Amino acid sequence: MKKLFLMGRSEAGKTSLTQALKGETLHYKKTQYTYTGDDTIDTPGEYAESKQVGVGLACFSFESDVVAIVCAADEPFSVFEANCNAFLNRPLIGIITKIDSPYANVPMVRQWLENSCCERIFCVNNVTGEGIAELREYLWEDPEQITLEEAKRRQGMGLNDWEHLV
Repeated sequence: MKKLFLMGRSEAGKTSLTQALKGETLHYKKTQYTYTGDDTIDTPGEYAESKQVGVGLACFSFESDVVAIVCAADEPFSVFEANCNAFLNRPLIGIITKIDSPYANVPMVRQWLENSCCERIFCVNNVTGEGIAELREYLWEDPEQITLEEAKRRQGMGLNDWEHLV
């Protein structure tokens, strides 16, 4: 399974998502520090909300196979800028949580994630499990394995999409 790095605002549903992916019963647990499990890295929302510690998110991302921006469908704004994948050397996906909220605006949040250059976007409901299987299936796909020399060669070509080279 790919190691998933989660970043997003406070109360976006990052910790609940980790519980849902593991099939655990959901229970509220405030993330006070960066928690690294076997298959997820869960970060406090304050990291995404503050410029002073936000740069730490980039450092933690190097320990993962895929990075996810988690946004609740009822969020009033996004803390992630357009093209924010520039600091990453991992695939960036978007995860929209709380899709059942009466205040949900999934198309708006999807647009934010597309603007942030997310390669894929998953809509999930941590409570009912809707969309969790699709996300879990994506995470179970084997990440592409390349040598350091091949990565340097591809990066030297200045390409973002390497699939056509493989």
